[in-house]
Amino acid sequence: MSGRLPDDARAVVVTASNRASAGVYEDRSGQVLAEGLRALGFTVEGPHVRPDDAAELEMVLLQAIGSGADVVVTTGGTGLSPTDVTPEATRRVLDREAPGIAEAVRRYGESEVPTAVLSRGLAGTAGRTLVVNLPGSTGGVRDGLAVLGPLLPHVVSQLRGGDHPRP
Repeated sequence: MSGRLPDDARAVVVTASNRASAGVYEDRSGQVLAEGLRALGFTVEGPHVRPDDAAELEMVLLQAIGSGADVVVTTGGTGLSPTDVTPEATRRVLDREAPGIAEAVRRYGESEVPTAVLSRGLAGTAGRTLVVNLPGSTGGVRDGLAVLGPLLPHVVSQLRGGDHPRP
C-alpha cells in the first residue's frame, strides 16, 4: 500500500439522523468522524447532518461526490430500523461496490460489540470518490476509522490513477 495521503486529500462527512437533524441532540458521531479524518491528514467538510430520508441523503452524497472529494464517509442510518435508509441512498450513487471494506468494518468491532454485524453499511466508489457507510455510534465510527486509516492512502492513490506499489 502507498503509505502517505496526498496533502490535498479531501473528505466529506455526512450524518444521517432524524433526531440530530431536528436538534434533539448533538451529532457526536459526525464530530468524531470529522476529527478522525483530520487526524489521518484529510481536509474535512462537514459533518452535514441530514434526516433519515433516502432522497435527501442521495442528494447530499451526490453533492459531495460532485465536489471532487476523495472520500465521503457517512455515519448513521445503517441498522435494521425502518427509518435506517443510508445504504439504500448510497447504493443509488455507487458505480462499484467494495464489499470487503464494509465487511472489515463489521468484523472489526464484532468481538466487543456482537451487534456490529447488524450494520448494513456499504462501501464503494462513485467516479473517483470512495463512499463508506459507518454506524451512528461513536464507537462504531472509531472502529471504522481503525479499519479505514491504513487503507485510505492506497485507495486515494488508486482512485487518482496511481499504480500499485512495487516491492
